[in-house]
Amino acid sequence: MSASKKIKNALISVYHKDGLDEILNILNQEGVSFFSTGGTQEFIETLGFPCNSVEQLTGYPSILGGRVKTLHPKVFGGILSRRDNPNDNRQMEEYEIPEIDLVIVDLYPFQETVAAGADEQAIIEKIDIGGISLIRAAAKNFKDVVIVASKNQYAPLFEILKEKGPNTTTEERKWFAKEAFVVSSGYDSAIFNYFDGGEGSSFRSAFDDAKVLRYGENPHQRGMFYGKFEGAFEQLQGKEISYNNLLDIDAAVNLIEEFDEITFAVLKHNNACGIASRPTVCQAWIDALAGDPVSAFGGILITNGIIDKASAEEINKIFFEVIIAPDYDTDALEILMQKKNRIILIQKQIKQSHRQFRSLLNGVLAQDKDLSIQTEVDLNTATFKQPTQPEIEDMLFANKIVKNTKSNAIVLAKDKQLCASGVGQTSRVDALKQAIEKANSFNFDLNGAVMASDAFFPFPDCVEIAHKAGITAVIQPGGSINDEKSVSYCNENDMSMVMTGIRHFKH
Repeated sequence: MSASKKIKNALISVYHKDGLDEILNILNQEGVSFFSTGGTQEFIETLGFPCNSVEQLTGYPSILGGRVKTLHPKVFGGILSRRDNPNDNRQMEEYEIPEIDLVIVDLYPFQETVAAGADEQAIIEKIDIGGISLIRAAAKNFKDVVIVASKNQYAPLFEILKEKGPNTTTEERKWFAKEAFVVSSGYDSAIFNYFDGGEGSSFRSAFDDAKVLRYGENPHQRGMFYGKFEGAFEQLQGKEISYNNLLDIDAAVNLIEEFDEITFAVLKHNNACGIASRPTVCQAWIDALAGDPVSAFGGILITNGIIDKASAEEINKIFFEVIIAPDYDTDALEILMQKKNRIILIQKQIKQSHRQFRSLLNGVLAQDKDLSIQTEVDLNTATFKQPTQPEIEDMLFANKIVKNTKSNAIVLAKDKQLCASGVGQTSRVDALKQAIEKANSFNFDLNGAVMASDAFFPFPDCVEIAHKAGITAVIQPGGSINDEKSVSYCNENDMSMVMTGIRHFKH
């Protein structure tokens, strides 16, 4: 049974005051008494409402430079007292402690202070003690107390007050308590991670802003996304973004970040099925699509260039799920928006995490993100034959793609265009054969093309197969005990091979 409780006394101590005046106005009209400190008390009084200072309640001033203000039995007794417990009631009367039925509090801006690059002393001073204690106490006693621990809960509280005055149900108070523990747990996680300094001694990560998705990877699976998608993208139109859309969008963003030249990529199931770097977005799109016009159907499109009308006219000829770009010309949008279900995104410049994690077995697997990008100075030529400059550029291009392709992976490229890739194979030979077959099916001439591998070749069979297909240059990490056999085959067949020393497995 839901027990309704009336708010009689409220303790308020906040930084974020926008929207608070409407709440205070209703509470004041209903005869609720206010207790507060410092700037919040001044704010309440400037609205014309009477307010008791916490110092008057406790009989103690704020001490230690403000470190101790609310930490007192007369404050916490009023919050934690069980209204249906006779012993609690006797003690409340004996010590003249008023019941506190509503606590509105927010926390020192610890995360913001860290993000701003403040010195350690300033950061330490932003570890909230009184506020976090008030939140936990009020949330624990949700049977009798309403806790509002963030400005995000101002609106729900206002709606309750507007509808039925200062009365709340057990279900409502328990919801506010749940939201309060979201705040406190996230705050403590941020503090721990600051002190941990990236050591990884324990795993603590908190994400808010839960979004219920239509379903997970498949319709019978429940799906959620935690985070602020709108912080990374502006959605101009389109249907609701799905779980699989999000996986593909993440893969697309990671891939396109590798390229400085104007580049267009098409992805399906987290892998590139077409990609090209060209002087214009339109030509990059045309050549990316040529990589696999069949798989591009229903794909995810991404470019690092602004989409103009000419590009949009070409793109508009196929069905796709999502398109991502840094911006669009107005006349380009008019074309792309003709089909209302298309998800059209503007990618914003944000700082992404350098850590990755996934749930696994009975724990969490965490690692540094693969941010290693090889350049020409990182290439060590292992063969007698030196690669030409165009081959070097193609190998670096292919290496960026294979880095973002599911292992075992082989990428074939020519003239900064993906000819084909073999992805997710249990055998590197199978990956290569898959790539060659696919390239041939779309009439690519592999003579003079390059091959990139995400890991070393355990045997020379791959370079032999590649050579017979017309490949003239190979980029790979190296590190096999049989490296010399692959190098020898290249030397005997006028091929060049470079090694990077960096493996790019992706599982």
